Amino acid sequence: MEVALTEPVLVLNRLWQAVNVIAAKRAFSLLASGHASVVYEENEDFQIFDMMDWVDFSQYNQPVSEMKIVHTVRYSIRVPKIILLSIFDKVPKKELKLTRKNVFERDKYQCQYCGKRLPSEELNLDHVIPRHYGGKTTWENIVCSCVKCNSRKANRLPHEASMRLTRKPSKPQWRPVISIAARGRKHDEWKHFIDVAYWNVELES
Repeated sequence: MEVALTEPVLVLNRLWQAVNVIAAKRAFSLLASGHASVVYEENEDFQIFDMMDWVDFSQYNQPVSEMKIVHTVRYSIRVPKIILLSIFDKVPKKELKLTRKNVFERDKYQCQYCGKRLPSEELNLDHVIPRHYGGKTTWENIVCSCVKCNSRKANRLPHEASMRLTRKPSKPQWRPVISIAARGRKHDEWKHFIDVAYWNVELES
């Protein structure tokens, strides 16, 4: 049961926006106090359960894995994957960090010179205006580039290498709402509410 209580649970605010990821133990506390309800998805149909309804539902719909259930003296209760807060309707204000992952997300994993879409291991970051020209590490001066284009441009300005950007780089309008510590443990149901799951180390200027 101790393992089940550490399972990650996605938290939605009253407006159904993802605001946090918490352990199942904390989720059950919010459910028991009436501050949250369980969101259950089946075939893209979402149902809402309060604590007692969720206990009843669990009795007739046992999960396959023991890690997804908590046993009490009287009941065996499913660990929820998503909960909905009853009152809170704000989104935590977190500044979007300039990281390799987020630049790749902004540029859709496409080289901004040749337009090829590639896996992350075949992509680099390029300073449009090279550092030795005074170029800064900013959203407006960093783009995703393939290894071939990065080598061709080298430490030159794009026009010096007879290259052009496919689009002008800018800071994205979207912002991350949560940082998921348990990578690879994201449930399929979460994808309806999450755009950016996590970010890596912030780039140095």
